[in-house]
Amino acid sequence: MAAQKVKLNLPGMGVVEGTPITLTESVERWTELKLEDGSVLRVKPLITGILRIDGRFDPQGNPFYVIQGGNTMVIGSVPDHLRQGGTAPKVQ
Repeated sequence: MAAQKVKLNLPGMGVVEGTPITLTESVERWTELKLEDGSVLRVKPLITGILRIDGRFDPQGNPFYVIQGGNTMVIGSVPDHLRQGGTAPKVQ
């Protein structure tokens, strides 16, 4: 059975048609971000779908793919003085 085509509007490309591609394996690791205020954030992609855009290719001739999804973030750690009710200095 042929995959159902999907139309989407891409910035700089206009309305294009894509073919949904089944994801067979994924390793989505956390990226740890250490901030200058001492906080540590952890971010990971959440992939909900992948489309191959029909008839579009990058400069090396590879198919053009669009990843559908978003990100999730958790706070790894935060210094006590930044927490609500912590010892953060009062702003006047």
